[in-house]
Amino acid sequence: MTRSWRSKPASMAERREQMVRDQLARRGISDPLVLAAMGKVRREQFVPASFAEAAYDDRPLPIGCGQTISQPYIVAYMIEALALTGGEKVLEIGAGSGYAAAVLAEIVAQVFTIERLEELARTAAANLAAAGYQNVVVGHRDGTQGWEEEAPFDAILVSAGAPSPPKALLAQLTIGGRLVAPVGAERSVQELMRITRVSENEYDETSLADVRFVPLIGEEGWEPDDGMDPSGTPTGRSSRRHPRRD
Repeated sequence: MTRSWRSKPASMAERREQMVRDQLARRGISDPLVLAAMGKVRREQFVPASFAEAAYDDRPLPIGCGQTISQPYIVAYMIEALALTGGEKVLEIGAGSGYAAAVLAEIVAQVFTIERLEELARTAAANLAAAGYQNVVVGHRDGTQGWEEEAPFDAILVSAGAPSPPKALLAQLTIGGRLVAPVGAERSVQELMRITRVSENEYDETSLADVRFVPLIGEEGWEPDDGMDPSGTPTGRSSRRHPRRD
């Protein structure tokens, strides 16, 4: 009896290429800027050494402090939802190990990324520096309040679930800017929303997917709870337009 099986590609570069082809392109990620960026960033540099062999697996991985790096697909999906064209100034909330910031840095002119956990903020900064990214600034602060002194931003990516879109972040968008964030009344189940600022006081919202992320902790987020599940597992996708919820 002959058994047919597929082994992992030998090199990290081959695994990265396979990840882009099988996990992203074949599942609907089509933005060439996003695919190219995901194909360049060495994900193994942003996970603990003990998980390097699993860096391109289709799943979240632990990065310490009870947090995870989201699966490659959800990172690509969220960044694609920002509709970037290159040259933008972007804010990321939830730096984690720095991986999504590195992907963004391959596309845009400048990235500001916030991490509330000091240890992870140091890890993200070290990972990004070691990988050679000079257009990313890491800050240790309350992400729900954004980075007012560097605003406005063309796009804001939030990698944790908020009970409602933080008003401070919405106020830091340029007119025409997009915010992509998981939003939901439950701490661990959310809708991934894209919110576009169409004027000084008007915003359009689109629901993109049902997702599960760790809670966004902060003044306009949830109270701390160290027992939450990892982030980054999409459970479906839908799309509709509706008025902003206050």
